[in-house]
Amino acid sequence: MNQNTDVLDEKKLASYPQQPHGGKLVNRVLTGIECDEAMERAKQLPMIMVDLEAVITLEMIATGVLSPHKGFMVEEDYKSVLLNGRLKNGLVWPVPLSFAPIGDRNKQVIQSLSVGDDVALVDETSEPVAILKLDDIFYYDRDFRATHLFGTTDRNHPGVDAIYRRMGDTALGGPIQLLRRVHWGPFESIRMEPKETWKLFYEKKKFKSVGGFITGANPLHRGHEYIHRNALEELDGLFVQPLVELAKREYTRHEFRMLSYRSVLDTYYPKERTILAPLRVTYIFAGPREAVLHALIMKNYGCTHALIGRDHAGVGDYYDKYASHTIFDEFTADELGIDIRLFHEVFYCTRCDSLASDQTCPHDLKYRINISGTGIRELLRYGVLPPKEIVRPESARIAMQGVQPKGIDENNQAIAPVGKTIKSIFPYYLTRSRLGGPKRKTPLEVEQLTIEDLEAAIMDVRSNADQIYKGIFEEFSYVADTLRTTQPDWVAAARESIYKQQEMVVEYLEEKVDNAPNQASDEFMYQDKGEAERELEVARKIFDDIPSPLRAEDLQYRVWNTLPYKRYRGSDEE
Repeated sequence: MNQNTDVLDEKKLASYPQQPHGGKLVNRVLTGIECDEAMERAKQLPMIMVDLEAVITLEMIATGVLSPHKGFMVEEDYKSVLLNGRLKNGLVWPVPLSFAPIGDRNKQVIQSLSVGDDVALVDETSEPVAILKLDDIFYYDRDFRATHLFGTTDRNHPGVDAIYRRMGDTALGGPIQLLRRVHWGPFESIRMEPKETWKLFYEKKKFKSVGGFITGANPLHRGHEYIHRNALEELDGLFVQPLVELAKREYTRHEFRMLSYRSVLDTYYPKERTILAPLRVTYIFAGPREAVLHALIMKNYGCTHALIGRDHAGVGDYYDKYASHTIFDEFTADELGIDIRLFHEVFYCTRCDSLASDQTCPHDLKYRINISGTGIRELLRYGVLPPKEIVRPESARIAMQGVQPKGIDENNQAIAPVGKTIKSIFPYYLTRSRLGGPKRKTPLEVEQLTIEDLEAAIMDVRSNADQIYKGIFEEFSYVADTLRTTQPDWVAAARESIYKQQEMVVEYLEEKVDNAPNQASDEFMYQDKGEAERELEVARKIFDDIPSPLRAEDLQYRVWNTLPYKRYRGSDEE
């Protein structure tokens, strides 16, 4: 079982701007006669049945996605990773790569095995997928794993729940050899292995830098796009990998997520510098540790930079808001071997008229539309396209077809309460009557919001989000433009009309004051001079408040030059 493990030319690899984690790209895929012979031998070996998650992990190991691993961890590495985030040799590795099969039949087979044995790993059809050579057999403590990997044993945490559902009491460690790849279904034609991306990036496209971006349950939104465009300003290429296959059922189906990505990338991204490929990986739900894992996976695909958002691989409220950033403080740049680029939470500021973060935008929540992945999915469930400012319609329209469950229940609710959805995307709504508007007399409570509030928020944003900055610009341009043909004549005409009307009001009130009695004979029926004077005073102040009608002749004073124009063009003529 000594297949050629070199999948990249060593001399060429040395010239690339990146190297695989651990120094060598692992290849545990058997091919040709060697694979045929191993397949026949596997059918004679003890067999352990594995689920789809294990099958996916086997392929990730075999194709080098999880380099330097050649198989499942032995106990020393397994515990070192849980306790220290490193293998026993000190190499950074954030999550354990372990194999502890469940099932009575598997348990019987495991009891018959010894270190040094080979065992066939088979799928639900009983066909061999891989051969595992046993280097270690050890007790698998699920509580120990949950506590050190997730920081909790709460079964409501999806990662913790997966341990108790999918993992047994005995772990098997050792190298594997892949005998058979599983078809990727609709993603088969666009799947890419690391050996292909290294050659694409550095031989075909001649990139010197590539930013990797791994994304999970959500269709592409403009927070993602903000990160991508920032990276493309600096880096030669962008490698986008949406996670496919295993996910919570209420996420957007992976086929539709990929199609939503394709539709946006085809329309808005530079095609020669952007590569899209699915990443068939098991969800670990490990929060910040999973962010580190994804960075190393990007490295193994050849990326020089890892683009990490605010809540990368987040799991509800189990981890701090920026835990996926601070985790990288535990490792040096040399240890990681990939440049980590961290991005703060992105939102759309209608006052800035752009995507921004707290690092770049000074405006408060009354102008803000938040980008919440969960909130976006909930809007799709309700059957409404999210605001164009946070999700492009090309993405949302396709994603809406792939979200489950669809629609609302008998109480007009989707999965998340409607109030929570409103708060997540429209933060102003609880305290402001409209986007950028005045404060409510009494703030609204999240629990009291209804689907009618959702409709109101949606319609408000659709009507006004792109009008705020437009209105501000119109005010500035009206006052600033000296080329008055760029301004509508009706504005000046309206202001002149208001001016003349108020002039008439003032003239009338001046006459009224002159003829008003010092004391009215009936204060309920008539006015005295003092009250008439107050009316006149107000009218004159309104006169002062009327903005000036600006026409070309009114602004000639602004245009002056010390010399005639022809002198500025270089002419010496007087």
